[in-house]
Amino acid sequence: MSVLIAPDKFKGSLTARQVCEHLAAGIIGRAPGTQVAVLPVADGGEGTLDAALAAGFRRVAVQAEGPDARPVATSYAERDGVAVIELADVSGLGRLAGPPAPRTATSYGTGQVIRAALDGGCRRIVLGLGGSACTDGGAGLAEALGARLEGVTGRGGAALSTIDRLDLSRLHPRLTEVEIDIAIDVDNPLLGPYGAAAVYGPQKGATPRDVADLEAALARWSQAVAAATGVEAACVPGAGAAGGVGYAGLTILRGTLRSGIELVLDLVGFPAHLAAAKLVVTGEGSLDHQTARGKAPAGVAAMAVAAGTPVVAVAGRSLLPPAAIERLGLDRVYPLSALEPDGRRSMRRAGALLELVGGQIADDWLA
Repeated sequence: MSVLIAPDKFKGSLTARQVCEHLAAGIIGRAPGTQVAVLPVADGGEGTLDAALAAGFRRVAVQAEGPDARPVATSYAERDGVAVIELADVSGLGRLAGPPAPRTATSYGTGQVIRAALDGGCRRIVLGLGGSACTDGGAGLAEALGARLEGVTGRGGAALSTIDRLDLSRLHPRLTEVEIDIAIDVDNPLLGPYGAAAVYGPQKGATPRDVADLEAALARWSQAVAAATGVEAACVPGAGAAGGVGYAGLTILRGTLRSGIELVLDLVGFPAHLAAAKLVVTGEGSLDHQTARGKAPAGVAAMAVAAGTPVVAVAGRSLLPPAAIERLGLDRVYPLSALEPDGRRSMRRAGALLELVGGQIADDWLA
């Protein structure tokens, strides 16, 4: 029997690779001789860089500015001229040295990593969005790549309230030579009640006043961008991803928005691994209503179902009713909460619990 293990991370507990390792140990421990392939995946957000590295890409170190302008050591993954860049690894909430800074956090460092990949000769860039600390519409990213924001003093979303004009005449020359794919897992526009500031600003520490100010600043930013590029994209689904970095990706980078999980599965060679598998095991920390909206287990399950391969999921908890699980194509869900109802203890013991679940999967599917 050949088993393919392809989960996302269990956020706050285990990386995707660690989830793979514990599940594999549990399966092999109960069913010795089973052929197990491990393939950590991600949906374009946190873990995307690790997924690429686990699939054989090489790490290229970069020094850049974090979301609060402090220096951070980050990297991108490269193979055959393709660069995989994870915004969360340089401009994410986890890179803040202090408390959230919704008004001033910037995507400038992500632009620096893109510049490094361009200078390194990469011909294609895959930019994974998600987990950002900023709500700056990608203005910082654009500035790092040579754009001039006339009338703006400082960085961050709130500073865009004074922008007079966007000058793109000094953008990095290689931007016109490369293919840019932007991996997203949300469909929010840049502006409005479902936009970057209104929906995600509070998650980044924004007060109601901050949200109103950021919304107004992003509206002014979108006017300047539209005037400079001739592209109206503020209402495009996904433009609000990563605090509006999706918008800059569409308009200034002229990139293409794509489903993050589909893009990552293609990059890590999931179809080839799937062809050899008789069972697929996927999962994430919480299976809930967001899972079907482009999260990793949904993408893995869709491809497994299309190939006629049984697919099961593991999760810290599952909030999905049976009908939703069936719609995803999952043959069964194994929640760790069935073994340890206390959420905190479950997170602390996630590795050991996953090994027990791996044994259950072996009993149920590999006998």
